[in-house]
Amino acid sequence: MRVLVTGHLGYIGPVMIRLFKEAGHTVTGLDIGYFKECVTEGVSLVAPDKEIIRDMRDVAQADVQGIDAIVHLAALSNDPMGEIDQALTHTINHQCSVNLAKLAKNAGVERFIFASSCSIYGAAGNSDKPLDESAPFNPVSAYAHSKVNTESDLNKLADETFSPVYMRNATAYGASPRIRFDLVLNNLMSWAKTTGSIKVMSDGTPWRPLVHIEDISRAALAAAQAPRNIIHNQAFNIGRNDANYQVRDIAEAVAKTVPGAKLEITGESGGDSRSYKVSFDKALNTLPAFEPQWTLQKGCEEINRWFDEGKLHGRAFDSRFFIRLKQLKHLMEAKHIDEKLRVQADRLPLAS
Repeated sequence: MRVLVTGHLGYIGPVMIRLFKEAGHTVTGLDIGYFKECVTEGVSLVAPDKEIIRDMRDVAQADVQGIDAIVHLAALSNDPMGEIDQALTHTINHQCSVNLAKLAKNAGVERFIFASSCSIYGAAGNSDKPLDESAPFNPVSAYAHSKVNTESDLNKLADETFSPVYMRNATAYGASPRIRFDLVLNNLMSWAKTTGSIKVMSDGTPWRPLVHIEDISRAALAAAQAPRNIIHNQAFNIGRNDANYQVRDIAEAVAKTVPGAKLEITGESGGDSRSYKVSFDKALNTLPAFEPQWTLQKGCEEINRWFDEGKLHGRAFDSRFFIRLKQLKHLMEAKHIDEKLRVQADRLPLAS
C-alpha cells in the first residue's frame, strides 16, 4: 500500500513511519518542518521512502497522486498552541484538513485516516459511565473545536469511493525521536526526573484517558488495512479501557517510578475544565489487529529509561526542543516564520 503520513516530522510521525514501513508499506512523509530540529541527538530515525516539504496550506493535487491511504496527523497539536491564533487554528487544523481530503478524493485516494482527539468530549464531568463514540461533543478549546468541525466536513465527503476514518486518540504519551514534555504523563515524568518534584497544579480529580504513541500508530495501521465495511466513515476512540485515569493517579504512578520524588497536589482550580472517561470497546472489538500493548506503568518506565540514558544531552527539559509552543515562538522570534507561521521567503525551508 502507498501511504501518505502528514506531520511526519512531529511527535507521533516518526513512530508512525516506522510501523508502517515495518508492515511493508511504501510511505511518503509530508511536513513543513517546524519541529525537525527537536529530534533527540544520536537517535536513529526510520526515513520515509519519499519526503515532501510543504505547508499544509499549500498542498496540491500532485502531492496526493498515486496514494492509497492518508494518515493525517499534521495540525497545531495541542490546546496552548491552538490558542496562539484561533483563526489560524481553524485554517490549519480544519480548513486545510478538509482541503487535503478533497484533493485526496479527487485523486482517487480510497482511505483518509484523520487524527482526531478525545478532547472533543471536553468538559464531560465526572460521570461514572465512559463515553462511547455516540457521546455528545463538548469542546472547550480552539483545538478541540477544529477536530469536531473537521469530522463533520469529512463525513460529507464519504461515499462509495472515499472512506474517512476518525481516530479519536486519548492523551498521548511515550518516548519518540521527537519527544514532547508538554503532555501530562511525559511532563510529570520530566519534572520528577530533573527536579525531584511532582507538582499537580489542580486537585488532581480531572479524568484523562491515556494512550501510547505506538498504540496510536498501531490503530492507524489497523484502520489502513481493515476491510472497508468496518472502517467506512466510522469514529473510533483509541486507547484501552484500563487507561482512564484521574490526574492524581498518573502523578502517583510517576512517584512510584521515580523513588524519592516528592508529590504535591496543590488543590487549586486551573483554567482547564476538561474531564472525561472514555470507552474504547468499539476499536478493541471491531478494528482488526488493534491490540494496545502499552500500560501506564510501562510508559513511566520507558520515559524513566530515556532520562537515565542521558538523552537530554544538556538540554533543559522545558526548553523549546521539548515544548511545542516554545519552539513555534522561537521560530517567530528568529524570523524563520511570521506571525501566521509562514516560512519567510528569504529563509531556507525548515526541513531542508
